[in-house]
Amino acid sequence: MLKSVLENKELYQPGLSIDCVIFGFHDNQLKVLLIKTKYSNKWALPGGFVSLNEGIDEAAVTVLHRRTGLNGIFLRQFSTFGAANRCDVEVSNNILRFYNIPIEDGKWFASRFVTVGYYALVDFLQTIPQPLAADEIVEWIDHDAVPELVLDHKEILDKALATLRNELNLTPVGYNLLPEKFTIPELQKLYETILGKKLDRRNFLRKITAIGILIKLDEKKSNVAHKAPNLYRFDKEKYEAVVKNGINQGW
Repeated sequence: MLKSVLENKELYQPGLSIDCVIFGFHDNQLKVLLIKTKYSNKWALPGGFVSLNEGIDEAAVTVLHRRTGLNGIFLRQFSTFGAANRCDVEVSNNILRFYNIPIEDGKWFASRFVTVGYYALVDFLQTIPQPLAADEIVEWIDHDAVPELVLDHKEILDKALATLRNELNLTPVGYNLLPEKFTIPELQKLYETILGKKLDRRNFLRKITAIGILIKLDEKKSNVAHKAPNLYRFDKEKYEAVVKNGINQGW
């Protein structure tokens, strides 16, 4: 995919790129989707370039699909990154040599790119990434175990998580991250994992109940060692209304 871009640079907006931070939740761990290529020993966020015939939001969807095979992902634009030193000429030239493209023809690729960051929360079990290029690996990696990333991708990842944490005060999460039926402790663990801190059990129950998006089921969780907790599910209509209208509370 990158080779095609490098050979057809006239089809892309100069100096502008997109990077996507895709979060999932599994086994009480926050996961992030990363890519590794044969021409670099570092991992990276799924990213790419903006076609001249696409708007920036449309291009983000295209880039994510081309790098990971994912479709139907709602991406939120969260920040722009454009430090004066946001380029690595040596790495860029190594990539050009990897693809046998003359350095002179690839000067645009080795220059600074301003990148627009997008993030998404997805259902881990229903989101199966597939690299569309033979020389790439796409994997879910625990957020706490993310290795060294290329360029400023760690800064982009950290900013995406900070944005997500701030938005927890304005909108609920969980609908795309938990199974259809879940317990309050499981929902609380999701919030604690995203926030990176412990929450008081009673306060969490009071606050999450007050939002009015949960339906208590006449069922209890099975196969547990201690007293079986009640199961809940989200009221989809109320959940979507709260997402649309927002909330105003802190965790």
